[in-house]
Amino acid sequence: MTTSLASDTPVCIPRSEFETMLQFSRMVFQLKDNSAYLSALADVLPETARIATVWPSVLMGFDFHLTAEGPKLIEINNNAGGLYIGDGRWLPQPDIPELHGALEARLVDMFHADWATIAIMDEDVIRQFMYPEMQAYAQLLGNNGRRVIVVSPEDLQMDDDGLSCDGIRIDAIYNRHTDFYLEGEDVAHIRQAYEKGQLIVNPHPRSYALIGDKTRMVDWWRDGLLEGCVDQATVEQIRAITPMSRRMADMDATQAWAKRKQWVFKPAARHGGKGVLLGKAMSRKRFEALNVADTIMQQLVPPSEIDIDGSRMKLDIRLYMHGDTLIALAGRVWRGQVTNFRQQGSGWVSLRVDG
Repeated sequence: MTTSLASDTPVCIPRSEFETMLQFSRMVFQLKDNSAYLSALADVLPETARIATVWPSVLMGFDFHLTAEGPKLIEINNNAGGLYIGDGRWLPQPDIPELHGALEARLVDMFHADWATIAIMDEDVIRQFMYPEMQAYAQLLGNNGRRVIVVSPEDLQMDDDGLSCDGIRIDAIYNRHTDFYLEGEDVAHIRQAYEKGQLIVNPHPRSYALIGDKTRMVDWWRDGLLEGCVDQATVEQIRAITPMSRRMADMDATQAWAKRKQWVFKPAARHGGKGVLLGKAMSRKRFEALNVADTIMQQLVPPSEIDIDGSRMKLDIRLYMHGDTLIALAGRVWRGQVTNFRQQGSGWVSLRVDG
């Protein structure tokens, strides 16, 4: 199965909204080097996220809904996929000054030249929906002179020098696994090698901890945290684009239930719409079954709607970033309550930036 393309016709977005999303993505990335921000989070960072990194995480995905009040952040993905559309094709990109050269060249340039042998890794990799995309990355990097294998964690063996696969020493892992902190038993050997400095893992746990973890959106709304890190104008910009976000554990349960239609309930440790529930569609039984300690409540921001080949569809926008560099743009269109490609006609669309 390959990524579905919903339409061959690009969807137009205003340049002003594109620039707002790009500026926000760069602003959030800069937080990772903000000493006050790092100090404020020092006590909550997992061990693997404390490991210093130099090279930015590849393909951080910033997902937005477009609203009458401007773009609103929905999620930050630590290992965003979706650019490969099958049959050797990558999603067409807009002709804008912010994107330099061909998409394929930008993708390759994200992978440091010292990473000669790369393992593209995911859980039970062959069964993954995005397995064809991972194969496409392997071919792309292979054409650049790298040695690339697509593996599951159990395909990698630990020895005194680090990790290998069938005798091939691994320099770096392109991590498509969603255990971002490398906490599970299946990735224990990868964590061990990473902590010893024997290989690179990218996207790395630190980027997820400082930017991608949904709990950071809660922190950005926590009184005083951002104010102690950046100027007031930046605080206001971040909160203007990030919907109000709260930990369910910090909310009064009676009030949360009474105002549930104003909120989206999300598991803090998942991504890509998995486990996301709209309060307006939630039963009392389902509400009471939520894991309060692991649930984030985010102010409901309905997606915009567009016509795709005669069908009314919902739309969100993804910016793929490598540090503060824009790598690609994509739109996702779908039907239903949350983002998914189960309904006929759903899928990815290319974008055109107007204005």
